[in-house]
Amino acid sequence: MTSRRGRPRQFDRDDALRTAVMLFWERGYEATSINDLSEAMGIGVPSLYAAFGSKRELFDEVVAEYTRQYRAFMQTAIAEEPTLTAGVRRLLHEAAAAVTRPGLPRGCLVISAATNTTSPEVEEGLRKLRTDGVEVLESLIRRAVAAGELPPGTDASGLAHYVCATLQGIAQQARDGADRGTLETIAALAMHAWPAPTR
Repeated sequence: MTSRRGRPRQFDRDDALRTAVMLFWERGYEATSINDLSEAMGIGVPSLYAAFGSKRELFDEVVAEYTRQYRAFMQTAIAEEPTLTAGVRRLLHEAAAAVTRPGLPRGCLVISAATNTTSPEVEEGLRKLRTDGVEVLESLIRRAVAAGELPPGTDASGLAHYVCATLQGIAQQARDGADRGTLETIAALAMHAWPAPTR
């Protein structure tokens, strides 16, 4: 006797996930309800739970998808440039473009979704994404100092925190309505605090 197959899902899971990304990005974690998600994704609440688990589990998938789709430029900018200085300059300018893309919510989901959340787990997960970014950049700065690109005595921790704070500020300014040109000016000004390369 052959086992009966379960009923196929009546929706495209990838499309539903992309819809959830947009909703959480626009509204944040706390203000997005399961009913909001169900309506926007075009699936019933039971089907949503069956496909994605809890709201928190869905949000974890959303953050992973958002990172893959909309934050990949951050690693690419650093990796593709010949020096860390050039990479950080490109990173800041591309961030100004990324947070003001037409047809997408303004700002950064990783920052905006954490606003006013009452979930310690969500808050901690998003904080870890941000602090991991600081640690990676600090390590790269230390390597640039050791390689002779940046001057000895460069404050790697302070500089990494400064760049990441600038990125967060650019995202929040976009959320508040700043246009791409204004944000690119901020990016250019921020590089004045970057130490002059030694070579």
